[in-house]
Amino acid sequence: MRHHGFSYQAAFRNSLRVKWQIEDLIGGDKTLDFSRPFLPEALAATATLPGLDRHEKTLLNQIRGHNYLYLFGLVEEFILPFVLDHVRNRLQAPDIETRALLNFAAEEAKHIDLFKRFRAAFEMGFRVPCRVIGPPEAIAEAVLAHHPLSVALAILQIEWMTQRHYLDSVEGDDSLDPCFKDLLKHHWMEEAGHAKLDTLMVEELAWHLTAAEIAEAVDGYIAIIQILNAGLLQQVEFDLTALQAASGRSLTEKELAEIRFAQQAAMRWTFLGSGMSHPMFRATLGGISRQGAVRVDALAGIFGRPESVVAG
Repeated sequence: MRHHGFSYQAAFRNSLRVKWQIEDLIGGDKTLDFSRPFLPEALAATATLPGLDRHEKTLLNQIRGHNYLYLFGLVEEFILPFVLDHVRNRLQAPDIETRALLNFAAEEAKHIDLFKRFRAAFEMGFRVPCRVIGPPEAIAEAVLAHHPLSVALAILQIEWMTQRHYLDSVEGDDSLDPCFKDLLKHHWMEEAGHAKLDTLMVEELAWHLTAAEIAEAVDGYIAIIQILNAGLLQQVEFDLTALQAASGRSLTEKELAEIRFAQQAAMRWTFLGSGMSHPMFRATLGGISRQGAVRVDALAGIFGRPESVVAG
């Protein structure tokens, strides 16, 4: 039984109402304010870190904002070809469905460009290099090597993750840099439609599969999660290096260990747990595999919301 009323027609109509250009968000007088945080505390988890002063916590928050955009751009690099391949395999579908999916792909391409421009603005203003994982092409290749349903589930998790980030944490936070917050808002606006389209894609891909094949696809989805998790842990190390360079001081081993522990938990919640535990993602997965949903729920618990954020 479906847990939603999503349709290609409605998603396409809504996407036509949500139209914005990159130039509306960055460039000219639209600049980043480096005196303010970029990410809400629920995602950055920097406010309660021991051993850092207020300025250093802001620096780390901004470094996290930089990798937030980079990592979103990275996943868009495998979402775009996946959606195009999905369209290519169903060209006999009704025209409105093809148009909806092609528009989905076009918006993802726009997001890749958007994130690159914001990162360029960040690098110009922050002035300290912030290393990132990659290259995106290699990670995309590793992800796309899995079953299409595995990839579609990973994308669905990311789409619902985006919704949770904005609605639960970003929207009501007036402390954030307005330019960065505006980017997150406009990204959320288009991703709201993508989450609905990807839900339909997951259901279609699972429709003709046996229970054993779906279980195998869930295995593949979990393997993708492990690929992403390994990348996130490496990104934390890069962030710690950037923080020390930006602050002009070396952290003690004890400080590094405490910050590493907190940031690993925050990164895992931001990019994994917040999407895996989203009610709509869980409902879609449970609709195609109850056993798979139980497995993923157990894994999502490992990537739960950091205690420091919950306490805050």
